[in-house]
Amino acid sequence: MRIALWLHLLGTVVWVGGMFFAHVALRPAVQSLPPPQRLPLLVAVLGTFLRWVGAAVVLILASGFAIVFASGGFTAFGVNVHAMTALGMAMMAIYGFIVAVPFPQARSRAEAGQWEAAGAAMTQVRRLVGINLILGLVTITVAVLGHGVA
Repeated sequence: MRIALWLHLLGTVVWVGGMFFAHVALRPAVQSLPPPQRLPLLVAVLGTFLRWVGAAVVLILASGFAIVFASGGFTAFGVNVHAMTALGMAMMAIYGFIVAVPFPQARSRAEAGQWEAAGAAMTQVRRLVGINLILGLVTITVAVLGHGVA
């Protein structure tokens, strides 16, 4: 059970920490670069990050459900675990949308040198990552502050 919790936390740190870095540090640092430099850089960085997030999502889902089912199912937990699960599922849906729609658009348009269209797609990615970052921080807050509350 402790290993499953560790894996769950590890996946969360990779995902939420990576979003924090990308949104708060990377994006502002590259804003002064012209689009032909900025957009391929962001596409490369986010491509790697999104693959790691895919692994983190699998880890979070598997470990989370392992913890729940080893403890007797969702009825054994309070509202905080249900909220954490709902928020996590919403985050995973947003991640899936990013990987399926705006990120491939940003990548293909940057590769084609269509900087305005690539920038528009990257703006959508940035907004969705921002939403997921907020949801991730709320989820962590619910997990920590709701721990032990019925």
